[in-house]
Amino acid sequence: MRGDPVLGAHVVDWVHDLPFFWSVVVVFGAVYLIAAAISWVVLRLAVGDRALAFKAVSPGLLPPLGVVFGLLVGFLAVQVWNDVGQAQTAVNREASALRSVVLLSASFPGVPQTRMRALVRRDIKEAVNEEWPAMAGGHASLTAVPAALAEALHLALGVTPHSEGQKVAQREMVSALENALDARRQRIIVSESRVNWAKWTGVVLLAALTLLAIAFVHSENRATTAIAMGIFASAVAVCLLMIASQDRPFAGRFGVKPNALIQVMPDAR
Repeated sequence: MRGDPVLGAHVVDWVHDLPFFWSVVVVFGAVYLIAAAISWVVLRLAVGDRALAFKAVSPGLLPPLGVVFGLLVGFLAVQVWNDVGQAQTAVNREASALRSVVLLSASFPGVPQTRMRALVRRDIKEAVNEEWPAMAGGHASLTAVPAALAEALHLALGVTPHSEGQKVAQREMVSALENALDARRQRIIVSESRVNWAKWTGVVLLAALTLLAIAFVHSENRATTAIAMGIFASAVAVCLLMIASQDRPFAGRFGVKPNALIQVMPDAR
């Protein structure tokens, strides 16, 4: 039983790593294959007394199954979109805080300003080049404190203000750095969120059960069976693809990108 969650995670990771076109092909192909297998088995068994039993299955069974499947997909979609929204908000807040640090550092011209700009630039480069791939893979950690931000905080606390304006700037700069650290923590925490294997299993089993019920209800007519199951299988594939493509906030084609951070990165000068 311990292998099932691992296998499910590997399958979703594999789909994430595929180009979007091939993700569509794989997901739709897998769903259509399952639907065809269910249809083939039911139609092969629909002979004699079993055919009468299959025909006796009430069509009224389909709407409740469809409603339950739709609700489950809706809950998962809300979770996924909420995670993506939180991730984007954290990135935007971090970028805004770092931009404030760069602007406030101008109150301390000379070495402090140059050093602060260099530290902010280094922190953003480390976030883009190191933390983003780790978050996309779901293995980013809060254990290590970003050295550049920690050094920037020490620098902000260590400068000596010589006017009331510099005192205010120092206080605001420290607050902005703390805000950037908090936003970084939030995006790393959100990066660990995903649809777990139990939810994936529930969606897939409920979809298969609904396809089975459709096959029973229309077992007396092969063409009707194919049309009904094809339509529902297409809807299932769209739902699975929609959720899988945004299952991890920082992974895949639709993941949150570090564009906001890159835009506020100070010049090397």
